[in-house]
Amino acid sequence: MNYLKKEWKDYRILLRNVPSMVISIFILSVVCMNLVAGKELYASKYFCINCGLALSWISFLCMDCICKRFGAKASIKISLLAMFVNIVTVIVFWLLSLTPGRWAAYYGAADPAVGEYINAGLNATFGSAWYVVLGSSIAMLLSSVVNALMNELIGKKADKGGFRGFALRSYISTAVGQWVDNFVFSALVSHVFFGWNWTQVLICSTTSMVIELVAEAMFSPVGYHVSERWKSEGIGVEYLKSIKAAA
Repeated sequence: MNYLKKEWKDYRILLRNVPSMVISIFILSVVCMNLVAGKELYASKYFCINCGLALSWISFLCMDCICKRFGAKASIKISLLAMFVNIVTVIVFWLLSLTPGRWAAYYGAADPAVGEYINAGLNATFGSAWYVVLGSSIAMLLSSVVNALMNELIGKKADKGGFRGFALRSYISTAVGQWVDNFVFSALVSHVFFGWNWTQVLICSTTSMVIELVAEAMFSPVGYHVSERWKSEGIGVEYLKSIKAAA
């Protein structure tokens, strides 16, 4: 019980210290990423990517910024918060998809029968399958832990300050974390429920990781300047002091 009270106190201090805009962007990227991941962007025999790639790099960039300033434990805790909000959002969407009534797109269809198909499709999209939610949650949990721990480890050994150190710890941890995320989701969902073979799982996990890594690399200077601004403005001092005092 004392441990839980201590962790809850730590959580409250953390949420007061991490800028709300970053937490909001983090959570929004996770929710939207899982929503649009149900649409294929491109598919072939050995290669398949979904629209979730357009947003997934944002959550990893947020994690890297948080990890650099607040540490791996803080990054994992914010990731758990994002996962919780995503699960609650999915449940709300699912409940609303069960309600009677029609989406606005129904009334734009030329034929009522076509409108019913559109309505059913939207309900299925927002309702989400349980195995997709479960698979994405497990994948994000594991990848968040891997990304945060590796980012902190590399940072202690190679980050001497400056953009080069931030880039090194971010690129390596993101590459490994993204690959874990893609592989776990593909193995648990795409392989089991969509019939992907293991060659597709491995190739898709790797190619998707490369795409996501390139996207993050393009915006990593922004992440670096954000984390440096936090340091120069003393953002997070309360949390850092509490961690030091508890050590």
